[in-house]
Amino acid sequence: MVRIRLRRIGAKHRPFYRIVVADQRTARNGKVIEEIGTYDPLQDPPEIKINEESAVKWLRNGAQPSEAVAHMLNTRGITEKAKAAASA
Repeated sequence: MVRIRLRRIGAKHRPFYRIVVADQRTARNGKVIEEIGTYDPLQDPPEIKINEESAVKWLRNGAQPSEAVAHMLNTRGITEKAKAAASA
């Protein structure tokens, strides 16, 4: 199954994440299919950048977001866009 999840690239005590599309069987920082955004939790407020077109495309094709990414997608309204595009 394909998942949309976080990939950590930050140093010790300085987390920084990329939002990636990957096979769920790969390691957290293993091979990815596509990078679709970034997440910086150290900013105030946390900085989230997501390529909406890619995210909607992968959600329409059946990719399942992790809990953290699902929350980010709901906050941005991308989940609703994917549902609307799927029903159209």
